Order: sequence, then C-alpha cells, then structure tokens
Amino acid sequence: MPPRKSIVVVDGHPDPASGHFCHAIANAYRRDAEAAGHRVILIEVSRLEFPLLRSPEHFENAPSPESLIPARDAVLSADHMVIVFPLWLGSMPALLKGFLEQVLHKDTAFEPTGPGEFPKGRLKGKSARVIVTMGMPAFFFRLWYMAHGLKSLERNILRFIGFKPVRDTIFGMVDRVSSENRNAWLRKIEAMGKKAI
Repeated sequence: MPPRKSIVVVDGHPDPASGHFCHAIANAYRRDAEAAGHRVILIEVSRLEFPLLRSPEHFENAPSPESLIPARDAVLSADHMVIVFPLWLGSMPALLKGFLEQVLHKDTAFEPTGPGEFPKGRLKGKSARVIVTMGMPAFFFRLWYMAHGLKSLERNILRFIGFKPVRDTIFGMVDRVSSENRNAWLRKIEAMGKKAI
C-alpha cells in the first residue's frame, strides 16, 4: 500500500459559480484522494479575498495577508500540490497568479540569502501536478504555442522553488466535447487522486 500523503488542491478558476469543469476536476481529485486515505485540503481561489502585490518591496518584506495564511500553511505542510485552472490569454487567470504571488512570498518560498546571493527554493521534497483546461486542442497548445503559459508556471515558479517532480495534464476543447469524454477525463483525474500523483 502506498504511503498516505498530505495534499493541497488549488482550484484556480476565478468564477465561483458551479458548472465549470475545473471545479469538477478539483472535486474529483479531492474526493478520490480522500477515499484512498490521503489528507486533502481544497482551496477555492474564487472564494478568497486578498489584495494584489503592487511593489517589489511588498514581495520582499511583507508577509502573506491574513486571509491567505491558512492557504500558505496548507501549501507549506503538503507533500503534494495540485493546481487546476482554465487557460486564459495563454496563461493562468490573473486571480490565480495573484494568489500564488501572495502565498509564495519570498519568506515562504525561498531560503534566506545574503546580498547578491542567488535565491534558493525552500519547498524541496514536494511534488506537484498542474491541470489545465482550454478551448483549443491540447496538442495545438503544446506544439504550436509550446505550452508557454504552462511551462512558465512549472519552470519559473514550481520547480524554481523546489517542487519536483512537476507533472501536467491538459484537457482541450472542453466546451465542445461530449459528456462521455468529460466523464472519461474525470475518471482519469480520480485515478490520479487515488495515487496522489
């Protein structure tokens, strides 16, 4: 039997209204991970209130806002993080980007360094999966656009601060596929949740 993990699932769809496929994905992963005995915290970014970062000084010196301290602590204590979002303008929605900027402040995501030293991520030993939905075909996003917005999150944020491995899953044409396709995708997500991958 695989070891039990602590998992944080970040539902990054900015609209709290029900019916979005991202919400179904996040809940399917959470439900089956819990059924397999893993401890799961679901964070719905759309239901949180927080300010946006507006200066380098804020990122360098200010702590995470009070409203996001539970989310920050969940990320710090988790073995595995899952981020789910719809592709908007080639990348993650602004609300999710703002959430990550506030939760992964310098004092949270990086080891203390001296002047002129290169930053070192402090979230080593954690794994991550990024799940993206989009209107275009997934292969077109990977081949033509080189999955730029996804790679930026994986390389420039998650791997940079220590997450490894970082895996991804892309679902394309989500508004045009049949309910059978969606159900098959959700079964795939449920299997990931059970394995905590």
